[in-house]
Amino acid sequence: MTATSVDYENRHVVVTGGTGALGTAVTAALLEAGAICHLPYRSAAALDRFPHREHRRVSLVAVGELADEAEVMRFYGGLQQLWASIHLAGAYAPAPLAESDKALLMSQLETNLVSAYVCSRAAALAMRRVGAGGRIVNVAARQALEPRIGGGSVAYTIAKSGVSALTTALGAELAGEGILVNAIAPSIMDTPGNRAAMPKAPFDSWPKVEEVAATILYLASPANRATRGAVVPVYGNA
Repeated sequence: MTATSVDYENRHVVVTGGTGALGTAVTAALLEAGAICHLPYRSAAALDRFPHREHRRVSLVAVGELADEAEVMRFYGGLQQLWASIHLAGAYAPAPLAESDKALLMSQLETNLVSAYVCSRAAALAMRRVGAGGRIVNVAARQALEPRIGGGSVAYTIAKSGVSALTTALGAELAGEGILVNAIAPSIMDTPGNRAAMPKAPFDSWPKVEEVAATILYLASPANRATRGAVVPVYGNA
């Protein structure tokens, strides 16, 4: 699956976490496929290294917290058109149980699950307003499908498992409106940050961000007419 095999011509797509490594790959693929991209961002510093910031079909909007319902509703309420909403924003905070206090759990829930919930809700309401159906794609994690590998990152595993449940339930609720909701569940991805954090790891087995982006693009595209409520493993050879 490549960007040119799916058609997003003049379709409006939100990408949260769009200035990160995966977000940059997803945005590049969407632009190649003809999409108009709306990226909420939190850190102005992230824009300095974002290669698509000057593209005429990229709209960058400052939004504080993606778990802040009022801010997110304002952002989505300002969109006149919306075909797809892709939710890449999140954070990984590994810690053994002894160091995983309530504050860490709540932080992981806010960053990963609550942000996906709030953005999914706002996107669905915006799509209903437009009345043309749409697509929502969330990001779970391999730990959500295989919680036994979540030792050492229990709070993260709980949060991403919630994203998986959100996707399945919302996929059933919205299917009758032509809004298909899915998620991907990647393993460790091949990014500069992950390589720096794990310099002795087998990089070649990790999925490339461009490969993960291709899966996301299909799920969020009009070409996907049947898949909903799915949490799709994107493991590469890991």
